[in-house]
This record gives sequence, structure tokens and C-alpha cells, in this order.
Amino acid sequence: MAVPKKRTSKAKKNQRKANWKKKGVHAAQKSLSLAKSMLQGKPTSFVYSVYVEDE
Repeated sequence: MAVPKKRTSKAKKNQRKANWKKKGVHAAQKSLSLAKSMLQGKPTSFVYSVYVEDE
């Protein structure tokens, strides 16, 4: 017979939500930092080509 599961506490729910939001904030900060370094012309975390061949 099916039995109802126990309710998740508010604290646990809020903790999960905070972690989920923090991931997004971290990704946004990382992408902004990468964009700033590309604009300054000093990228160190990756290699990319600036020159594009026009046909």
C-alpha cells in the first residue's frame, strides 16, 4: 500500500534553493570575468584566434 513520504523541512528546501541560485551567480561572475579579460586582451585561461580569414 502507498504511504505518504515525509515532508521536507523549510530549512532543507531553502538550503537547496540557495545552492541552486549560488551556482548561477558563480557562472555569471565567471563569464563576466572572462569577457573582461578578453576585452583587455589578456586571456590566460584559454586560447582563441583573433584573426578571421575573409574570403
